[in-house]
Amino acid sequence: MSETVEPRGDRIAKYLARAGVASRRDAERLLTEGKVRLNNVTVTHPATFVTPGDLVTIGGKLVHEPDRTRLWRYHKPEGLVTTHRDPEGRPTVFDKLRQQLPRVISIGRLDLTSEGLLLLTNDGALARTLELPATGWIRRYRVRVHGEVDPKALAALMNGVIVDGVRYAPIEAGLDAKKGENAWLTVSLREGRNREIRKVMTHLGLDVSRLIRIAYGPFQLGTLPRGGIEEVPTRVLREQLPKAPAPDAKPPRGPRHA
Repeated sequence: MSETVEPRGDRIAKYLARAGVASRRDAERLLTEGKVRLNNVTVTHPATFVTPGDLVTIGGKLVHEPDRTRLWRYHKPEGLVTTHRDPEGRPTVFDKLRQQLPRVISIGRLDLTSEGLLLLTNDGALARTLELPATGWIRRYRVRVHGEVDPKALAALMNGVIVDGVRYAPIEAGLDAKKGENAWLTVSLREGRNREIRKVMTHLGLDVSRLIRIAYGPFQLGTLPRGGIEEVPTRVLREQLPKAPAPDAKPPRGPRHA
């Protein structure tokens, strides 16, 4: 009985995305438009694999081999959205960093008015892995709220909570300081659904006036200044991601919100 040989290398759209040419969606559009050639043959099917030694061109220009897996810490200020295209024309994180970084994607998201630690990577597979609740990485936030804080209600969030028909996983929330009707909380969660903290706090009768992510898994905001960007050293990335592909290994040729 013959064995099935699995294709090696990357799908062409993934290869182009890792090479910084375009997002996977845009790469697939380039394919349907017949602008991509593999070894001098036009490629239109996204399931085509690029293997070591292959040459990929777009419009006659050679696409260089994708970079090694890289990760950056970014102190996102409020006023930026975490998306590559905003239909409302608001400034984006990626517009802001276009001159400083290669094409990157975010690991999770922070909404327009949220601040703090945003991890950025050039590796889509790594981003998807680190966003999964199954990975077990805790997202930690400092949250300023307005209203009467009930410590018992905060503690009860460890049992999970249902808000507007949506069940949220256990959330750890504690009161750090209080002055008048304003208070600072530390909130930790594993899921990080869209606007999860704001929705849960509203459910408790609290208005969020400031939300700052201070940690994502083992990576900390620390003293990184607002708007600052810093690459995580390869050695540190390797140590923190023991089950991830070796960050210093080049890929084969051939190619949420708080």
